[in-house]
Amino acid sequence: MPPRTQEYTLGIEEEYQVIDPETRELRARAGQVFRRAQQTLGEEGKATPELFAAQIEANSSVCRTLAEVRAQILRLRRGIMEEAAKEGTRIAAASTHPFSRWQEQPVARKKRYKGLIESYQRVFRQQLVFGLHVHVGLSDREAAVQVMNRARVWLGPMLAVSANSPFWLGADTGYASYRTQTWSMLPMSGPPGYFGSLAEHDDLVKTLVSTGIAAAPHKIYWDMRLSEHFGTVELRVMDMCTRVDEAVMVAGLARALVRTCHEQVVREEPYPKVRTELLRGAHWLAARYGLEAELMDVEEEHTVPALRMIEKMMIFLRPALEESGDWQEVSALVGSTLKHGNGAMRQRQMYERAGRLQDVVDLLIEETAEGAEPA
Repeated sequence: MPPRTQEYTLGIEEEYQVIDPETRELRARAGQVFRRAQQTLGEEGKATPELFAAQIEANSSVCRTLAEVRAQILRLRRGIMEEAAKEGTRIAAASTHPFSRWQEQPVARKKRYKGLIESYQRVFRQQLVFGLHVHVGLSDREAAVQVMNRARVWLGPMLAVSANSPFWLGADTGYASYRTQTWSMLPMSGPPGYFGSLAEHDDLVKTLVSTGIAAAPHKIYWDMRLSEHFGTVELRVMDMCTRVDEAVMVAGLARALVRTCHEQVVREEPYPKVRTELLRGAHWLAARYGLEAELMDVEEEHTVPALRMIEKMMIFLRPALEESGDWQEVSALVGSTLKHGNGAMRQRQMYERAGRLQDVVDLLIEETAEGAEPA
Protein backbone atom coordinates (compact mmCIF):
# COMPACT_ATOMS: atom_id res chain seq x y z
CA MET A 1 0.00 0.00 0.00
CA PRO A 2 1.13 3.63 -0.49
CA PRO A 3 2.88 5.33 2.42
CA ARG A 4 0.56 6.71 5.09
CA THR A 5 1.98 10.16 4.42
CA GLN A 6 0.39 10.27 0.95
CA GLU A 7 -2.70 12.44 1.49
CA TYR A 8 -4.04 12.79 -2.05
CA THR A 9 -4.87 16.43 -1.43
CA LEU A 10 -7.16 18.34 -3.77
CA GLY A 11 -6.96 21.70 -5.52
CA ILE A 12 -9.63 23.08 -7.87
CA GLU A 13 -9.42 25.61 -10.69
CA GLU A 14 -12.67 26.96 -12.13
CA GLU A 15 -12.96 29.35 -15.09
CA TYR A 16 -16.05 31.60 -15.06
CA GLN A 17 -17.82 33.67 -17.67
CA VAL A 18 -18.47 37.35 -16.93
CA ILE A 19 -21.97 38.13 -18.23
CA ASP A 20 -23.85 41.32 -19.08
CA PRO A 21 -27.21 40.91 -17.26
CA GLU A 22 -29.11 42.83 -19.95
CA THR A 23 -27.86 41.26 -23.17
CA ARG A 24 -26.58 37.99 -21.61
CA GLU A 25 -23.50 38.42 -23.77
CA LEU A 26 -20.01 38.01 -22.39
CA ARG A 27 -18.76 41.30 -20.99
CA ALA A 28 -15.10 42.34 -20.82
CA ARG A 29 -14.95 43.25 -17.12
CA ALA A 30 -12.92 40.35 -15.71
CA GLY A 31 -9.96 42.60 -14.89
CA GLN A 32 -12.03 44.82 -12.65
CA VAL A 33 -13.76 41.83 -11.03
CA PHE A 34 -10.39 40.14 -10.49
CA ARG A 35 -8.89 43.13 -8.69
CA ARG A 36 -11.90 43.47 -6.42
CA ALA A 37 -12.21 39.73 -5.73
CA GLN A 38 -8.56 39.18 -4.90
CA GLN A 39 -8.80 41.65 -2.04
CA THR A 40 -11.99 40.00 -0.80
CA LEU A 41 -10.83 36.39 -0.98
CA GLY A 42 -7.62 36.83 0.99
CA GLU A 43 -5.40 33.77 1.51
CA GLU A 44 -8.07 31.08 1.06
CA GLY A 45 -8.14 30.83 -2.71
CA LYS A 46 -7.45 33.43 -5.34
CA ALA A 47 -8.81 34.94 -8.52
CA THR A 48 -6.73 35.44 -11.66
CA PRO A 49 -7.42 36.86 -15.14
CA GLU A 50 -7.49 34.47 -18.09
CA LEU A 51 -7.06 34.70 -21.86
CA PHE A 52 -10.17 36.76 -22.53
CA ALA A 53 -11.27 39.92 -20.74
CA ALA A 54 -14.63 38.27 -20.03
CA GLN A 55 -13.01 35.26 -18.34
CA ILE A 56 -11.87 34.89 -14.73
CA GLU A 57 -10.27 31.92 -12.99
CA ALA A 58 -10.70 30.98 -9.34
CA ASN A 59 -8.16 28.73 -7.60
CA SER A 60 -8.84 26.99 -4.32
CA SER A 61 -6.26 26.49 -1.63
CA VAL A 62 -5.17 22.93 -0.78
CA CYS A 63 -8.10 20.80 0.42
CA ARG A 64 -8.04 17.46 2.22
CA THR A 65 -11.74 16.56 2.20
CA LEU A 66 -14.63 17.00 -0.18
CA ALA A 67 -16.32 19.10 2.50
CA GLU A 68 -13.39 21.50 2.23
CA VAL A 69 -13.65 21.44 -1.56
CA ARG A 70 -17.34 22.33 -1.39
CA ALA A 71 -16.74 25.13 1.11
CA GLN A 72 -13.90 26.55 -1.00
CA ILE A 73 -15.92 26.53 -4.22
CA LEU A 74 -18.88 28.17 -2.52
CA ARG A 75 -16.63 30.82 -0.99
CA LEU A 76 -14.86 31.52 -4.28
CA ARG A 77 -18.08 31.76 -6.25
CA ARG A 78 -19.73 33.93 -3.61
CA GLY A 79 -16.78 36.32 -3.45
CA ILE A 80 -16.47 36.65 -7.22
CA MET A 81 -20.23 37.06 -7.69
CA GLU A 82 -20.33 39.82 -5.09
CA GLU A 83 -17.57 41.76 -6.83
CA ALA A 84 -19.04 41.09 -10.27
CA ALA A 85 -22.35 42.54 -9.09
CA LYS A 86 -20.55 45.75 -8.07
CA GLU A 87 -19.32 45.97 -11.67
CA GLY A 88 -22.85 45.46 -12.99
CA THR A 89 -22.14 41.94 -14.24
CA ARG A 90 -23.06 38.34 -13.42
CA ILE A 91 -21.07 35.09 -13.30
CA ALA A 92 -21.86 31.86 -15.15
CA ALA A 93 -20.13 28.49 -15.16
CA ALA A 94 -20.11 26.44 -18.38
CA SER A 95 -17.46 25.51 -20.91
CA THR A 96 -18.81 27.63 -23.77
CA HIS A 97 -21.04 30.68 -23.94
CA PRO A 98 -24.16 29.83 -25.97
CA PHE A 99 -23.90 32.70 -28.45
CA SER A 100 -21.09 35.21 -27.81
CA ARG A 101 -18.54 35.33 -30.62
CA TRP A 102 -14.84 34.87 -30.01
CA GLN A 103 -14.06 37.45 -32.71
CA GLU A 104 -15.65 40.15 -30.54
CA GLN A 105 -13.86 39.30 -27.30
CA PRO A 106 -10.85 41.42 -26.30
CA VAL A 107 -7.86 39.48 -25.05
CA ALA A 108 -6.57 40.14 -21.54
CA ARG A 109 -3.49 42.37 -21.47
CA LYS A 110 -0.93 39.79 -20.43
CA LYS A 111 2.35 39.22 -22.24
CA ARG A 112 2.09 35.44 -22.09
CA TYR A 113 -1.23 35.42 -23.93
CA LYS A 114 0.14 37.65 -26.67
CA GLY A 115 2.99 35.18 -27.10
CA LEU A 116 0.62 32.23 -27.37
CA ILE A 117 -1.54 34.03 -29.93
CA GLU A 118 1.61 34.86 -31.91
CA SER A 119 2.59 31.19 -31.88
CA TYR A 120 -0.77 29.54 -32.56
CA GLN A 121 -2.53 32.41 -34.37
CA ARG A 122 -6.26 31.99 -34.96
CA VAL A 123 -6.36 28.55 -33.33
CA PHE A 124 -5.52 30.08 -29.96
CA ARG A 125 -7.49 33.27 -30.54
CA GLN A 126 -10.72 31.30 -30.86
CA GLN A 127 -10.28 29.35 -27.62
CA LEU A 128 -13.29 31.01 -26.00
CA VAL A 129 -13.71 28.00 -23.72
CA PHE A 130 -13.80 27.54 -19.97
CA GLY A 131 -12.35 24.60 -18.05
CA LEU A 132 -12.35 22.85 -14.71
CA HIS A 133 -9.01 21.45 -13.53
CA VAL A 134 -8.50 19.19 -10.53
CA HIS A 135 -5.07 18.76 -8.91
CA VAL A 136 -4.54 15.61 -6.85
CA GLY A 137 -1.53 15.52 -4.56
CA LEU A 138 1.11 12.94 -5.51
CA SER A 139 4.68 14.00 -4.84
CA ASP A 140 6.44 10.98 -6.43
CA ARG A 141 6.72 12.03 -10.09
CA GLU A 142 8.02 8.64 -11.20
CA ALA A 143 4.92 7.02 -9.74
CA ALA A 144 2.77 9.82 -11.14
CA VAL A 145 3.80 8.93 -14.70
CA GLN A 146 2.72 5.35 -14.09
CA VAL A 147 -0.56 6.64 -12.62
CA MET A 148 -1.21 8.49 -15.88
CA ASN A 149 -0.58 5.31 -17.86
CA ARG A 150 -3.35 3.59 -15.90
CA ALA A 151 -5.78 6.47 -15.39
CA ARG A 152 -5.96 7.64 -18.99
CA VAL A 153 -8.37 4.84 -19.93
CA TRP A 154 -10.99 6.39 -17.61
CA LEU A 155 -10.79 9.98 -18.85
CA GLY A 156 -13.56 9.48 -21.42
CA PRO A 157 -16.19 8.66 -18.77
CA MET A 158 -14.97 11.63 -16.70
CA LEU A 159 -15.66 13.88 -19.68
CA ALA A 160 -19.08 12.32 -20.30
CA VAL A 161 -20.44 13.01 -16.81
CA SER A 162 -19.17 16.62 -16.86
CA ALA A 163 -20.01 17.54 -20.49
CA ASN A 164 -21.45 21.07 -20.47
CA SER A 165 -20.84 22.93 -23.74
CA PRO A 166 -23.44 22.07 -26.40
CA PHE A 167 -23.86 25.55 -27.92
CA TRP A 168 -21.33 27.62 -29.88
CA LEU A 169 -21.78 30.90 -31.77
CA GLY A 170 -25.55 30.77 -31.39
CA ALA A 171 -26.14 27.21 -32.61
CA ASP A 172 -26.45 23.71 -31.21
CA THR A 173 -23.21 21.99 -32.22
CA GLY A 174 -24.55 18.45 -31.88
CA TYR A 175 -21.83 17.84 -29.28
CA ALA A 176 -22.26 17.49 -25.53
CA SER A 177 -18.77 19.00 -25.09
CA TYR A 178 -17.86 21.31 -27.93
CA ARG A 179 -15.08 22.72 -25.74
CA THR A 180 -13.27 19.44 -26.33
CA GLN A 181 -13.44 19.88 -30.09
CA THR A 182 -12.27 23.49 -29.96
CA TRP A 183 -9.41 22.68 -27.59
CA SER A 184 -8.34 19.71 -29.72
CA MET A 185 -7.10 22.14 -32.41
CA LEU A 186 -4.07 22.90 -30.21
CA PRO A 187 -1.14 20.58 -30.94
CA MET A 188 -0.52 19.44 -27.36
CA SER A 189 -4.06 18.57 -26.29
CA GLY A 190 -6.04 15.37 -25.82
CA PRO A 191 -5.18 12.22 -23.89
CA PRO A 192 -1.55 11.70 -22.86
CA GLY A 193 0.49 8.97 -24.47
CA TYR A 194 2.13 6.01 -22.75
CA PHE A 195 5.43 6.63 -20.93
CA GLY A 196 7.82 3.90 -19.83
CA SER A 197 9.44 6.17 -17.24
CA LEU A 198 9.64 9.71 -15.90
CA ALA A 199 12.83 10.19 -17.91
CA GLU A 200 10.97 9.31 -21.11
CA HIS A 201 8.22 11.77 -20.18
CA ASP A 202 10.68 14.54 -19.37
CA ASP A 203 12.66 13.96 -22.57
CA LEU A 204 9.51 14.32 -24.65
CA VAL A 205 8.49 17.51 -22.82
CA LYS A 206 11.98 18.93 -23.36
CA THR A 207 11.83 18.19 -27.09
CA LEU A 208 8.36 19.70 -27.47
CA VAL A 209 9.58 22.92 -25.84
CA SER A 210 12.93 23.09 -27.66
CA THR A 211 11.22 22.70 -31.05
CA GLY A 212 8.69 25.43 -30.31
CA ILE A 213 5.68 23.11 -30.44
CA ALA A 214 5.01 23.99 -26.81
CA ALA A 215 5.97 27.39 -25.40
CA ALA A 216 6.92 25.93 -22.01
CA PRO A 217 6.44 22.66 -20.08
CA HIS A 218 3.28 23.99 -18.45
CA LYS A 219 1.91 24.89 -21.90
CA ILE A 220 1.46 21.22 -22.76
CA TYR A 221 -2.31 20.83 -22.48
CA TRP A 222 -2.90 17.10 -22.19
CA ASP A 223 -6.16 16.00 -20.59
CA MET A 224 -4.08 14.67 -17.71
CA ARG A 225 -0.58 15.88 -16.93
CA LEU A 226 2.05 16.31 -14.25
CA SER A 227 2.03 19.77 -12.74
CA GLU A 228 5.24 21.69 -13.26
CA HIS A 229 4.67 23.83 -10.15
CA PHE A 230 3.08 21.49 -7.60
CA GLY A 231 3.50 17.87 -6.55
CA THR A 232 0.24 16.94 -8.22
CA VAL A 233 -1.39 15.08 -11.06
CA GLU A 234 -3.70 17.48 -12.88
CA LEU A 235 -6.90 16.29 -14.59
CA ARG A 236 -8.05 18.72 -17.30
CA VAL A 237 -10.44 16.59 -19.36
CA MET A 238 -13.63 17.80 -17.66
CA ASP A 239 -15.94 20.55 -18.83
CA MET A 240 -16.65 23.43 -16.46
CA CYS A 241 -19.47 22.33 -14.16
CA THR A 242 -22.35 24.72 -13.55
CA ARG A 243 -23.56 23.31 -10.24
CA VAL A 244 -21.32 23.10 -7.20
CA ASP A 245 -22.52 19.53 -6.64
CA GLU A 246 -21.10 18.55 -10.04
CA ALA A 247 -17.74 20.17 -9.32
CA VAL A 248 -17.54 18.30 -6.00
CA MET A 249 -18.49 15.08 -7.81
CA VAL A 250 -15.69 15.32 -10.38
CA ALA A 251 -13.18 16.30 -7.68
CA GLY A 252 -14.07 13.15 -5.75
CA LEU A 253 -13.85 11.02 -8.89
CA ALA A 254 -10.49 12.55 -9.83
CA ARG A 255 -8.96 11.85 -6.43
CA ALA A 256 -10.31 8.32 -6.38
CA LEU A 257 -8.89 7.70 -9.86
CA VAL A 258 -5.41 8.89 -8.90
CA ARG A 259 -5.49 6.98 -5.63
CA THR A 260 -6.71 3.75 -7.21
CA CYS A 261 -4.07 3.89 -9.94
CA HIS A 262 -1.31 4.81 -7.49
CA GLU A 263 -2.14 1.80 -5.35
CA GLN A 264 -1.94 -0.34 -8.48
CA VAL A 265 1.49 1.11 -9.18
CA VAL A 266 2.70 0.27 -5.67
CA ARG A 267 1.39 -3.29 -6.02
CA GLU A 268 2.94 -3.50 -9.50
CA GLU A 269 -0.32 -4.71 -11.00
CA PRO A 270 -0.46 -5.24 -14.78
CA TYR A 271 -2.63 -2.90 -16.84
CA PRO A 272 -3.68 -2.53 -20.49
CA LYS A 273 -1.32 -0.39 -22.58
CA VAL A 274 -4.07 1.11 -24.72
CA ARG A 275 -3.16 2.85 -27.96
CA THR A 276 -3.58 6.62 -27.94
CA GLU A 277 -5.69 6.41 -31.11
CA LEU A 278 -8.33 4.43 -29.20
CA LEU A 279 -8.25 6.93 -26.36
CA ARG A 280 -8.77 9.81 -28.76
CA GLY A 281 -11.72 7.95 -30.21
CA ALA A 282 -13.13 7.34 -26.73
CA HIS A 283 -12.80 11.05 -25.92
CA TRP A 284 -14.54 11.96 -29.18
CA LEU A 285 -17.49 9.70 -28.35
CA ALA A 286 -17.73 11.20 -24.85
CA ALA A 287 -17.60 14.74 -26.28
CA ARG A 288 -20.10 13.97 -29.03
CA TYR A 289 -22.76 12.17 -27.01
CA GLY A 290 -22.02 12.71 -23.32
CA LEU A 291 -24.38 10.40 -21.43
CA GLU A 292 -26.95 10.05 -24.22
CA ALA A 293 -25.48 7.21 -26.28
CA GLU A 294 -22.61 4.74 -26.09
CA LEU A 295 -19.10 5.25 -24.75
CA MET A 296 -16.03 3.24 -25.61
CA ASP A 297 -14.71 0.65 -23.20
CA VAL A 298 -11.11 0.97 -24.38
CA GLU A 299 -9.95 -2.08 -22.44
CA GLU A 300 -12.47 -4.32 -24.20
CA GLU A 301 -12.27 -2.34 -27.46
CA HIS A 302 -16.01 -2.00 -28.02
CA THR A 303 -18.77 0.46 -27.19
CA VAL A 304 -21.27 0.07 -24.36
CA PRO A 305 -24.19 2.20 -23.13
CA ALA A 306 -22.94 5.23 -21.23
CA LEU A 307 -24.72 4.13 -18.04
CA ARG A 308 -22.89 0.81 -18.07
CA MET A 309 -19.51 2.48 -18.63
CA ILE A 310 -20.07 4.90 -15.74
CA GLU A 311 -21.12 1.99 -13.53
CA LYS A 312 -17.93 0.15 -14.46
CA MET A 313 -15.89 3.21 -13.50
CA MET A 314 -17.67 3.45 -10.16
CA ILE A 315 -16.94 -0.20 -9.40
CA PHE A 316 -13.28 0.44 -10.20
CA LEU A 317 -13.15 3.52 -7.95
CA ARG A 318 -15.32 2.31 -5.07
CA PRO A 319 -12.53 1.01 -2.78
CA ALA A 320 -10.67 4.33 -2.98
CA LEU A 321 -13.87 6.31 -2.49
CA GLU A 322 -14.73 4.25 0.58
CA GLU A 323 -11.21 4.58 1.99
CA SER A 324 -11.42 8.38 1.79
CA GLY A 325 -14.97 8.44 3.14
CA ASP A 326 -16.35 9.80 -0.14
CA TRP A 327 -18.33 6.86 -1.49
CA GLN A 328 -21.75 7.84 -0.19
CA GLU A 329 -21.57 11.44 -1.41
CA VAL A 330 -19.90 10.82 -4.76
CA SER A 331 -22.01 7.81 -5.69
CA ALA A 332 -25.16 9.78 -4.85
CA LEU A 333 -24.01 12.72 -7.00
CA VAL A 334 -23.12 10.42 -9.90
CA GLY A 335 -26.50 8.72 -9.56
CA SER A 336 -28.25 12.09 -9.67
CA THR A 337 -26.32 13.07 -12.81
CA LEU A 338 -27.23 9.81 -14.53
CA LYS A 339 -30.90 10.30 -13.58
CA HIS A 340 -31.31 14.01 -14.29
CA GLY A 341 -28.64 14.61 -16.91
CA ASN A 342 -25.35 16.46 -17.18
CA GLY A 343 -25.00 20.17 -17.88
CA ALA A 344 -25.25 19.80 -21.65
CA MET A 345 -28.57 17.98 -21.33
CA ARG A 346 -29.99 20.64 -19.00
CA GLN A 347 -28.92 23.44 -21.36
CA ARG A 348 -30.66 21.75 -24.28
CA GLN A 349 -33.78 21.09 -22.23
CA MET A 350 -34.00 24.77 -21.33
CA TYR A 351 -33.58 25.80 -24.96
CA GLU A 352 -36.31 23.36 -26.03
CA ARG A 353 -38.67 24.84 -23.43
CA ALA A 354 -37.86 28.53 -23.90
CA GLY A 355 -36.60 28.72 -27.48
CA ARG A 356 -34.07 31.45 -26.61
CA LEU A 357 -30.39 31.08 -25.82
CA GLN A 358 -30.69 34.06 -23.46
CA ASP A 359 -32.81 31.82 -21.23
CA VAL A 360 -30.03 29.23 -21.32
CA VAL A 361 -27.63 31.88 -20.02
CA ASP A 362 -30.12 32.75 -17.26
CA LEU A 363 -30.20 29.09 -16.29
CA LEU A 364 -26.39 29.00 -16.11
CA ILE A 365 -26.29 32.13 -13.94
CA GLU A 366 -28.94 30.70 -11.61
CA GLU A 367 -27.35 27.26 -11.26
CA THR A 368 -23.87 28.73 -10.80
CA ALA A 369 -25.13 30.71 -7.81
CA GLU A 370 -26.97 27.84 -6.10
CA GLY A 371 -25.83 27.81 -2.47
CA ALA A 372 -23.37 30.64 -3.08
CA GLU A 373 -25.74 33.58 -3.33
CA PRO A 374 -24.25 36.75 -1.78
CA ALA A 375 -25.83 37.73 1.52
